[in-house]
Amino acid sequence: MQYWLVKSEPEAYSWADLVKDGKTSWTGVRNFQARNNLGQMKKDDLVLFYHSVSEKAVVGIARVAQEAYPDSTSDDARWLTVDLAPDTQFKQAVTLDQIKKDTRLENIALLKQSRLSVMPLKPEEFELILGIGN
Repeated sequence: MQYWLVKSEPEAYSWADLVKDGKTSWTGVRNFQARNNLGQMKKDDLVLFYHSVSEKAVVGIARVAQEAYPDSTSDDARWLTVDLAPDTQFKQAVTLDQIKKDTRLENIALLKQSRLSVMPLKPEEFELILGIGN
């Protein structure tokens, strides 16, 4: 199993939207590194759902429901999407400030590559954030 973090502006697509929809295609990714990360996702991998910009917090855990396939929002088949389904909502959101203050998370991609929208996590990073959120 691998662990990931995806970012979305809650005004565009929120955790509540994912829960309401039951599943979504993670379309519109147009960064090569993020696309490559989507291509590495496997069914049932766990994904932290991060509300970016206005909220800046991890709010829940999604699960990869379908592995990468061509993104229907692009005419270029090299752009990929995966399907995500909600798994667990955090009891308490884990803010970016909390992540920044935890020295055990100082090398997390969220801090090192802050503009990347789809990023891998080490198992220990995932577990630390999960512990803070629950």
